[in-house]
Amino acid sequence: MLYSVRGKLIHTTTSSAVVECGGVGYNCQTTINTLRSIKLNTEVTLYTYLNVREDAVELFGFATKTELETFKTLISVSGVGPKAGLAVLSELSPEQVAMAIAADDIKTITRAQGIGKKIAQRIILELKDKLAKAANTDDGISAVTGAAFNTASGNIPKAIEALGVLGYAPSDVSPVLASFDSSLPVEQLIANTLKQMGRQ
Repeated sequence: MLYSVRGKLIHTTTSSAVVECGGVGYNCQTTINTLRSIKLNTEVTLYTYLNVREDAVELFGFATKTELETFKTLISVSGVGPKAGLAVLSELSPEQVAMAIAADDIKTITRAQGIGKKIAQRIILELKDKLAKAANTDDGISAVTGAAFNTASGNIPKAIEALGVLGYAPSDVSPVLASFDSSLPVEQLIANTLKQMGRQ
């Protein structure tokens, strides 16, 4: 319903940002990482997610599309609500979330406030399962399993897997990753790919 809000940032709290658009202030719950990247009394754009419950209507806003997509991916896990999604993304960048899931790194995810071992395990298990199903049904999976995967060296395959956690098809990211140095750290490859795809 609401794709984004753009306007003057008129107020912030430790967990929200108020953006004034056309005389209306939209209170967006957000992450610490987004709050660090925006400044009071400047024009900002937040990519939004509207959560409608029986007892409340909540608007969530993020500085980047990647952070928004990662948030939506996290809350798709059973038992992980918006508050938990914000907690994870306040502690970790989208790249770090993808890396932690791809590497079965429960400890990193539990660094987020209020996220215990059981929730972290569920996030990893469900999102890895979704990734596996997507890989089996993706038309472009040959980009990973075929020649492109065989010629991919260094950290490229790990980056493809981590980007899959964020919902990117191997066929979409493989050509982009092929243009980078495969010896770069996985997190750097992911960040470079997300930046490049944001320009397309």
